[in-house]
Amino acid sequence: MDLKALHYFTEVVNAGGFAKACHAAFVTQPALSKAIRLLEEELDMVLLERGKRGSQIRLTEAGQVVYRHASTLLEGRQLMITELDHLRNLSGGLLKLGLAPLGSAELFAPVIAKFRQLHPNVELQLLVRGGIEQTVALHKDEIELATGIIDFDDEFDGIRVRNDSMVVVLPSAHVLASKSILQLSELNLLAQVMFEPEYALYELVLEACAKAGFKPTNITRVSHADFGIALVAAGTGVMILPKIIAERYRVGAVVNIPLASEDLRWELSLFWRKQKHLSFAAQAMIALVKQHLSQLESET
Repeated sequence: MDLKALHYFTEVVNAGGFAKACHAAFVTQPALSKAIRLLEEELDMVLLERGKRGSQIRLTEAGQVVYRHASTLLEGRQLMITELDHLRNLSGGLLKLGLAPLGSAELFAPVIAKFRQLHPNVELQLLVRGGIEQTVALHKDEIELATGIIDFDDEFDGIRVRNDSMVVVLPSAHVLASKSILQLSELNLLAQVMFEPEYALYELVLEACAKAGFKPTNITRVSHADFGIALVAAGTGVMILPKIIAERYRVGAVVNIPLASEDLRWELSLFWRKQKHLSFAAQAMIALVKQHLSQLESET
């Protein structure tokens, strides 16, 4: 059933006749009469009682039913269009963003603040997830965009936000603390402070250590970088961290020594599922991230 025909029908009823309705509906009277006739033929019922020329039309019993439902349908259509306009213009809607526990504060807080400033009516849900949990949440549609360490493939696309070198955080009094650079193999037999397994960095460090010919055995696991560095300062072990994170939470009792390993780098990305249609809010967030990265490049 054509919504246009229902629109014409309600206009005729509201105007009380065809002559006035054709002006309100911006259509000729013959076209209007034809649309109503085709609607009656489709329903196989008379909807309007037509009197003499100039007299007001009257709804039949069937016409009353059609008018009631047509009004509801047309109102729903207008509400749908209005809501879609709100989404398109970012005057409404919802964006669920998954944030990696490591690095989000340093790299995404300025962009999120800018997004909130530009689009205050978009509801923003920020969900902190470990790297492994991010992809699971994307598959379940619990989030639309994610941040973390990932290789782009046929399933995921995204933006590389940061490619950072790694450092080894050591107690200031450690025997290796005076070195200008460290090989990963030099950490063999040393106790290590590492993130929990749900962090992507945990697996990256383990894989790099395996390539260097050893497996960390004395591990203390943490969920926060600042606590990990505090444990290093207390003598619990050493910790491999991205340079930007190590510098942010650095304390006086530790030193950060560059790690000589091109295989072990921290590449943080904003990513999403390729086959998933992105909302207007998600597209706006991606555009802001690109703009932010472009500004950072121009400043360096």
